[in-house]
Amino acid sequence: MSPDIRSASSPAAVGRPARSEERARAARRRRGVVLLSRGVLLVLVLGVWEWFSRAKIIDPFNFSMPSRIWDQIQQWTLHGTPQGSLGEQIWYTLYEALLGWVAGVIAGVVLGIALGRVRFLADVMGPYIKVLNALPRIVLAPIFLIWFGLGPASKVASAVVLVFFPVFFNAFQGAREVDRHLIDNARILGARDRQVTFQVVIPAATSWIFTSLHVSFGFALIGAIVGEYIGATKGIGLLVSASQGTFNSAGVYAAMVILAVVALLAEGLLTFLENRLFRWKPAAPEAR
Repeated sequence: MSPDIRSASSPAAVGRPARSEERARAARRRRGVVLLSRGVLLVLVLGVWEWFSRAKIIDPFNFSMPSRIWDQIQQWTLHGTPQGSLGEQIWYTLYEALLGWVAGVIAGVVLGIALGRVRFLADVMGPYIKVLNALPRIVLAPIFLIWFGLGPASKVASAVVLVFFPVFFNAFQGAREVDRHLIDNARILGARDRQVTFQVVIPAATSWIFTSLHVSFGFALIGAIVGEYIGATKGIGLLVSASQGTFNSAGVYAAMVILAVVALLAEGLLTFLENRLFRWKPAAPEAR
């Protein structure tokens, strides 16, 4: 018998696929248990909330109840809102958040990589960025409303200032954490500063940047919602403001549920893109 045949039929070679299949089955079982536990927890929370409201343990006027929130979502879906169709309100907010998110991400990545690569630039601009980061950026929304009016521009500006800083600091740290040996080897091979930045630093910092994208999109939605709440003609934030003005607590919670669904879908899309982009990375070991 040849060595190749003996190695292929050895117990170790036969056992490896079996162990791999067993690990895959265990991972599937764990995912199923996690999904089931999430569903049970959600049903439990909603059931307790409904029961407390109906039993008057909590005030249903202030806290509403899941059944009324569902009825409000159905009403908006079937008959529209006072400002127009529900889909139009969702798209308006999503449009503002997406524009602000893209602009904030681009600005944060460019400036973060630039300051991470050029120490003199970081020393000059560092104190100013720290001061701006310390400001409560939500309070800028009324100023943007005065500057840009009730249109989408003021909401986009609010989203940009919320998105910029987490992306900037992650990009900056990612550029600073690049392995110096990689940069030195690239320079030995004749790479110039521009080539080192685009072919070594930016790819190495991509995982840092993607980490900030998950958080920053939620900030973009917050910026758009806060801007719409203060003053707008359309959007989910306006639904929250209008529902609050009419003491419709179910409407406030319904708008929050819709916003949460939009954020979860965006998070799922970002996770899918990240997994596709970083297929080369080894999977992290699952916690037991």
